[in-house]
Amino acid sequence: QVQLVESGGGLVQAGGSLRLSCAASGSIFNAMGWYRQAPGKQRELVATITITGVTNYADSVKGRFTISRDNAKNTVYLQMNSLKSEDTAVYYCNGKRLASGWSLNDYWGQGTQVTVSS
Repeated sequence: QVQLVESGGGLVQAGGSLRLSCAASGSIFNAMGWYRQAPGKQRELVATITITGVTNYADSVKGRFTISRDNAKNTVYLQMNSLKSEDTAVYYCNGKRLASGWSLNDYWGQGTQVTVSS
């Protein structure tokens, strides 16, 4: 059974750092990533990484966040530095795997809260 479990969220002061982890099981994903959703806002992409290590970042986090992936552990990480109050959101781990017809199926974790105080 496919499962994604996030950890590492918490409360941090602006300028601080957090590292999120997402442990996946039941599948190897072609791409994994992090999305976030603040109250009243749409869920937005934060960062993604392919199985080969190609990364993509939202402009808002570029240079501050680093996504990495340990395929042996089937785990993806998000190192968040220089955190800002606008980074406050629930962060969701996402996995995409290739399905029939070259479509991608999405799998989601339950989310972990990141709160950045001013």
